[in-house]
Amino acid sequence: MSHTPPPDHPPQDHETLAIEAAAFRRLIAHLMHERSDVQNIDLMILAGFCRNCLADWYREAADARGIAMTKDEAREAVYGMPFAQWKAQHQKDATPEQLAAFEAAQQRHG
Repeated sequence: MSHTPPPDHPPQDHETLAIEAAAFRRLIAHLMHERSDVQNIDLMILAGFCRNCLADWYREAADARGIAMTKDEAREAVYGMPFAQWKAQHQKDATPEQLAAFEAAQQRHG
């Protein structure tokens, strides 16, 4: 899956960057601790992104700053544990309804 790069933004002041970083950390904590029950496929259906997308964006941001990071390291930063462990503890098999909704969302949004 390809990700759309963020639009170019002018350099931001320290406070704006700190606020954005805090909001990102809150989103990650919310998905890790408060809503681990929300399945990635449901996020993809409703929002067009999931935890794996966040991990990809995280890794891309590190790469843009010259910081080497593996896919597994980025996923662990987003999931709060190794991805395989998170899958075993939280991920359920997608239902036929979820798969159909995912396909419909892909058709609508590409």
